[in-house]
Amino acid sequence: MNAANELNPQETAAREAALAHVKAAEKAAAQIPVGNAAARPIARAAVIGAGTMGGGIAMALAAAGIPVTLIDATQEGLARGLARIGDNYESSVKRGKLEAAVRDERLARIAGSLAVADVKHADIVIEAVFEDLALKQGIFRELDVHAKPGAVLATNTSGLDIDEIAAVTKRPADVVGAHFFSPAHVMRLLEVVRAAQTADDVIATLMDLGRRMGKVSVLARIYPGFIGNALFRNYNREAHFLVEDGALPHEVDAALKDFGYAMGIFAVHDMAGNDVGYQTRKAQMATRPTDRRWNDLILKLVEMGRLGQKSGKGWYRYEPGSREPQRDEELERFIVEESARLGIVRRPISAGEIVKRCVYGMINEGAKLLEQGVALRASDIDVVYVTGYGFPAHRGGPMYYADQIGLASVYRDVKRLYDEYGYWWKPAPLLEKLAAQNGRFADL
Repeated sequence: MNAANELNPQETAAREAALAHVKAAEKAAAQIPVGNAAARPIARAAVIGAGTMGGGIAMALAAAGIPVTLIDATQEGLARGLARIGDNYESSVKRGKLEAAVRDERLARIAGSLAVADVKHADIVIEAVFEDLALKQGIFRELDVHAKPGAVLATNTSGLDIDEIAAVTKRPADVVGAHFFSPAHVMRLLEVVRAAQTADDVIATLMDLGRRMGKVSVLARIYPGFIGNALFRNYNREAHFLVEDGALPHEVDAALKDFGYAMGIFAVHDMAGNDVGYQTRKAQMATRPTDRRWNDLILKLVEMGRLGQKSGKGWYRYEPGSREPQRDEELERFIVEESARLGIVRRPISAGEIVKRCVYGMINEGAKLLEQGVALRASDIDVVYVTGYGFPAHRGGPMYYADQIGLASVYRDVKRLYDEYGYWWKPAPLLEKLAAQNGRFADL
């Protein structure tokens, strides 16, 4: 991609049109089918779980002027969570991002507790504990007992079936998904997830609460990973397959940065920690289907102690005190050996192929979400991706980008990749249909 000052008039116009699309898409996302349902009043809140996510949600609520009780199961966990909140505010004051008086006002709105019964005055309770269905169900059974009638009961799950959480309560109409992104007091995206019995006014309440917190709220339905993580799985999976097929991490990352991402996927893994989700993925290996290709490279990196920046090496190596990724011959040698062990003949892979395989997999998944009604409109998917996942805004989002290329062209490549690689690339029926009609996602 040319530097901004080297863009020709056509490229400049295309960027401006994409940015205008993103702005319009954010406004459109607020238009949701809830009839005349009005938002329930939210004057007080409670958050269950004082970890990084729970603390961030409490900060977001406090910034919106809402008093919040932060509840944790242990004194140690609560103290750690409240200390983290204090440190975050202190850092903002030192950087000149926040007035000391504003910090004090917000801190005064956050109270700590060890008792779930202290949700009793809250108009909304947001559960933000570890991603474990049984644990969340246990909490919602307690909320059913202690929360006042009419309180909204929200779960911050990033992909569990919210119907199964709602089913343990006597008030499933009050249960909703509120998927915040970390750090929750900074990230602008909020996925509001409608379960089978969620009441319209509960949806209206969450959308309005997101607005009060300065977030872009996007409505989704239950689906593995909802909108954002459903697409991200495809992006992530293909990046790892590309490394097995012949690319090296720095080549994948360079192609994605040239496309417009601020960081490549492997640098992101190293920053977040390669061990994030390790136990879950390891447990899934025993029962996952055997009719498709999987990638376990990241699990092997964890077992080698290559956790990323925090251990000084991951997909890259890091000099002491530096976060700048450096190529690592040891890691690259390991990748080449793994390809051989898997019987894969490595080949040179172009930047163009890297971008197509990472981005077109998301587009194909997006088409599935649209045809199943998981996302209301294509522009909602674009908003989720630009706001929450770093998709370059000047590309307009994955579905807008697909429309600009032409869906017939995208479909041809998806079909070719399906013929070559199988299962994960099966074309979405909606993509095939629109391609045949010379249609666009924007026209749906």
